[in-house]
Amino acid sequence: MTPDRRARKQAKPKKSVGVPPAPTIRSSDDAHDVVFFQRHPADDPRRPAPGYAQLRSWPFGVRSQAMAVLAAVAAAPPKRFSGGGYWEAMHGEMTGWHEIRVDGPGRTHHRLFCLLDYEAIGKEKPLLVVIDGRVKPFMTELASDDYAEVRMLGKEYWSRNPRSLYERRSS
Repeated sequence: MTPDRRARKQAKPKKSVGVPPAPTIRSSDDAHDVVFFQRHPADDPRRPAPGYAQLRSWPFGVRSQAMAVLAAVAAAPPKRFSGGGYWEAMHGEMTGWHEIRVDGPGRTHHRLFCLLDYEAIGKEKPLLVVIDGRVKPFMTELASDDYAEVRMLGKEYWSRNPRSLYERRSS
């Protein structure tokens, strides 16, 4: 039998008119993007990025280790990361928060306080958001005021969507 030489119409996918695309469903099983919270001008006209500023103030070795942990946790993804105490879920009044823990020189503890965001508008991946950071002496606890300030910044972060995020500029 010889092939039919008549032109055949190619099947084209039907376009849906007036129907918005389905929202992307982000999963805790997906790799996350690491981002830094930035204060909104309505809350602080200076627009600091507290977690980024804290991280940048740390000694190079501590900063490098913290960035490596952030990258590893985001890629794992976070719920599957088992990193020997560097990434911990918090409890009590800090339930819902996660903490990056790195020890530094002079017997200091460096902490980054993070949230996981699966609902950020305009983002394709879920976010691992660095909200704030703190340094404390060896074998001490942060003051309850420190935790209250971190929670206040978290509340500010959740209050807007699209989120207020720090965009690093290369110079």
